[in-house]
Amino acid sequence: MVSPPPAAEARAPLRVGPAQRPLMGSQGRHGSPRDGGPGEGEGGEARKLQEGRVVRGKRKKGKGKAGARQGGRGSGEEGKSGPAAKEAAGPGVEAGEKAGPGPEGAAGGSVEERARRTVEGDEGSAGAGKEAKGRDDGKEEERRVTAGRQEDARPGRTQGRGGQAWSRNTGAGGAAMAAAAEEEAAAAAREPPSRPASGPALWRLPEELLLLICSYLDMRALGRLAQVCRWLRRFTSCDLLWRRIARASLNSGFTRLGTDLMASVPVKERVKVSQNWRLGRCREGILLKWKCSQMPWMQLEGDSLYVSQANFILAYQFRPDGASLNRRPLGVFAGHDEDVCHFVLANSHIISAGGDGKIGVHKIHSTFTAKYSAHEQEVNCVDCKGGIIVSGSRDRTAKVWSLASGRLGQCLHTIQTEDRVWSIAVSPLLRKCIMEWEEPHDSTLYCLQTDGNHLLATGSSYYGVVRLWDRRQRACLHAFPLTSAPLSSPVYCLRFTTKHLYAALSYNLHVLDFQNP
Repeated sequence: MVSPPPAAEARAPLRVGPAQRPLMGSQGRHGSPRDGGPGEGEGGEARKLQEGRVVRGKRKKGKGKAGARQGGRGSGEEGKSGPAAKEAAGPGVEAGEKAGPGPEGAAGGSVEERARRTVEGDEGSAGAGKEAKGRDDGKEEERRVTAGRQEDARPGRTQGRGGQAWSRNTGAGGAAMAAAAEEEAAAAAREPPSRPASGPALWRLPEELLLLICSYLDMRALGRLAQVCRWLRRFTSCDLLWRRIARASLNSGFTRLGTDLMASVPVKERVKVSQNWRLGRCREGILLKWKCSQMPWMQLEGDSLYVSQANFILAYQFRPDGASLNRRPLGVFAGHDEDVCHFVLANSHIISAGGDGKIGVHKIHSTFTAKYSAHEQEVNCVDCKGGIIVSGSRDRTAKVWSLASGRLGQCLHTIQTEDRVWSIAVSPLLRKCIMEWEEPHDSTLYCLQTDGNHLLATGSSYYGVVRLWDRRQRACLHAFPLTSAPLSSPVYCLRFTTKHLYAALSYNLHVLDFQNP
């Protein structure tokens, strides 16, 4: 049987494979001598082009040798290309392998055949190197993406209702990022909420008309309306809506004539605290203690408390909560030979009355101090308004003095009374009238304080009892005993703000906190 010539076997792949690559494999391996042999003709030119591509690829990547070492399995002089080399060499190599060895291959392969295999091996090694390099690049890219995700997830997280962001980054960069995040959160909190786009047509009315309508709502209805949305919560916090309610409440900072004494505090907040006064909800505490029995008197001015101890007057500063004091006094005012019975604050001065029958005048912000004899016996009470000082004594007289520096210590008028004068005051409206109240208790009242509207607070002579009264009612609202039987003491003086009540007893200075009961 006669086998077909080798040329017929070489032409078979031309009808199956692509147009160019099978020609490179077949003619390069079985080219005739007149076409230039194995190293000449189309196959030789294709190999030269392929070698040029490999060289350029090595120059571009710069790691051709490392790639050849990683993917050069079966390459080199052995003439066995691995799977990566076959894939990189393309269908031409597969077609050439299927065509079988040529006449020179039967004898173990010629020099051209070994050179061709070497080139194909190098090409396969280069392809494997490119594939390995691609895998390395992909892994490196994956590591960068993973690290980026971790860095993106690392800066902060949200905590609590307020959504406060905290940063794990350290150094100046992390601090700057945290500061920027806090500024953005603060700016978002300061931005007023916008009016809701949907809802009843009532909310789309002008704000002036809506204020007029809501001014007829009571406290409970306004509180429920504030729970609808952020915009209505801000809208219902307007002082105009709560002013009418506050004037009818206890100790809300409004006088009977409608004067606002606490304009810096939102009216809505004062109405909330007023409900604690009405219901008697408070927390008791002690501000100061004395080693021996005293008959203290006190006054409040801003964030300062002035209290008398023996023949001194000490000034303390409140802490921000209003329920505690800084232990170190701001100032000490002296000048009397016996205990201070009473003092008032007026025109940056402290006007004091002493058991030595003298009146003392002290400037709060300087060291100026003056005193003069005013009565034959101890001065029980003193008051000052409009540059006029009035005093009352056990000698059954009341006197009028001038606060002017040129007439200081000069008596302007003397009033004889039938009994000892225990309390005296100048009418704030300068009216010429006298009002009397009958004591409803079995014990004597030592002091009385009013908010100028509806609330009265009184201190009794036994057990340190402080009582709260509503002038619109006959019965006492609440009673707070501040001492027990073994340490029974009168309430010598009491003062209150819209949030706290302070009571001075023989051994302690007490506080009733109505803001945080």
